[in-house]
Amino acid sequence: MSHPHFTDEVTEQRHEPSLAVTRRAALAGLIGSTIEWYDFYIYGLAAALIFGTEFFPSFSPAAGTLAAFGTFAVGFVARPLGGVVFGHFGDRVGRKKALMLTLFLMGAATVVVGLLPGYQTIGIWAPILLVTLRFLQGFAVGGEWGGAVTMVVESSPRHRRGFWGSLPQMGVPLGLVLSSTLFAAVSTLPDDDLLAWGWRIPFLLSIVLIAVGLFLRSHITEPPAFVQIKETGQARKLPAKDVFRRHGKAIALTVGMYISAGVPFYIVSVFVLSYGSSHLGLSRDVLLTGIVISAAIEAMTVPYFGALSDRLGRRPVFLTAAAFTLLLAFPFFWLLATGQTSLTWLAMLLALAVAHAGMYGPTAALYAELFDADVRYTGTSIGYQLGGVVAGCVPLIAGALVGAAGGAAWPIASIWATAALIGLLCALATQETRGRDLHTDHDTGD
Repeated sequence: MSHPHFTDEVTEQRHEPSLAVTRRAALAGLIGSTIEWYDFYIYGLAAALIFGTEFFPSFSPAAGTLAAFGTFAVGFVARPLGGVVFGHFGDRVGRKKALMLTLFLMGAATVVVGLLPGYQTIGIWAPILLVTLRFLQGFAVGGEWGGAVTMVVESSPRHRRGFWGSLPQMGVPLGLVLSSTLFAAVSTLPDDDLLAWGWRIPFLLSIVLIAVGLFLRSHITEPPAFVQIKETGQARKLPAKDVFRRHGKAIALTVGMYISAGVPFYIVSVFVLSYGSSHLGLSRDVLLTGIVISAAIEAMTVPYFGALSDRLGRRPVFLTAAAFTLLLAFPFFWLLATGQTSLTWLAMLLALAVAHAGMYGPTAALYAELFDADVRYTGTSIGYQLGGVVAGCVPLIAGALVGAAGGAAWPIASIWATAALIGLLCALATQETRGRDLHTDHDTGD
């Protein structure tokens, strides 16, 4: 009589892809994810530094910045819709085709932003078109993350999913490095040149990156879990309906875990750029350099924490990082308030390369392992992107709260701490998923 656990391992070993297939999927996921997030972040940087003047000039400086952050938040509102649509497509037609579409749509929207005339040229149509393009960016990225991590995790061996799945996660800090580096470069231009044409360069360069990404993704193959679904005719007609019915609890928990990582991340990478320069007197160059350094180091720590989750489990790694994030909330702003460059960079390093990386590294494998194969693309996308709605609105909310508090940081530090606590509690309520068979349905306790 065969042992059930042994039978599961033998079954999945037959489905496990070769190392070459795993590497190809991981590289395509990493490059594609980096490009997608590069496109997404250059908008955030431009919202903090440029768009208030270029597209909302009739507002006061503070109101213009808030309006620009509002357009930034629109992209996050669109993300769950993109997760549902592309998740439906990816779970029914194929992971690969859905990922090709997300990359193309994101690139097209980004390039058009770089060509968009300002308010002085076309009036009210400038902010209207800007918001529309931002919505399309969010719609595209809504289907990117879930598809990329699903593709890579399903193409990875059972005992290394945490590591391989974390490689597309590196696209977040690498995209931030690329976008921040380019904006730091164009920011050296005289202000008139920067506002007239310099800010457009990072957007227009996206067309080259998109071509590279599409080429790489055209050479990947569908993972075994999806091939099995297609061959057995198990594809769901409405994956979104089924995933809420069967995995409602898992979606709620993934939303909460994303909030704990996403809220501090967007505070550091977007809000601090305007807050640090306007309220603390920190130079824009110091802030951008700090982000670049911290994100570059995070690109190395994310796979470390992903690999660590293969050894220790997803929950222990995430829980430890969430607890650290909670403890860092107020000290982060105390370090910024010193006005010292080294302490500002230390604060950013701890926030991105330790706190965020520690939570973000294991989540690709964790999210994918929580959902059954026939709804996995949809489930991971919806959970991640609903959390993104909350995180993406934080820069807008933070600007209003800090302004009302006379520039004090305690309101936003409190939001940071609350988000970390939510993630901590959700991780405690989540089952350990390391080693779970991706080819069979599971009782997730929903």
